[in-house]
Amino acid sequence: SGVVTRVLVDLGDEGQIGDPLLVVEAMKMEHTVASPSVGLVREIRTRVSAQVQAGDMLVVITADGDEVSSE
Repeated sequence: SGVVTRVLVDLGDEGQIGDPLLVVEAMKMEHTVASPSVGLVREIRTRVSAQVQAGDMLVVITADGDEVSSE
């Protein structure tokens, strides 16, 4: 588990594979969550200071009409 410290994207942003989406602090270390695909940010399902768990869907990215999640 961890805490979201920064959200680096906005709705409608277009990104590439590996672009940073958000930063999560876990065990006093910051981890950047990167985009798994090319596409548009359709939903941001978290906020700064939110507690998150492994497997939580944090950002929804649409790539070529398909939904791709960033967990």
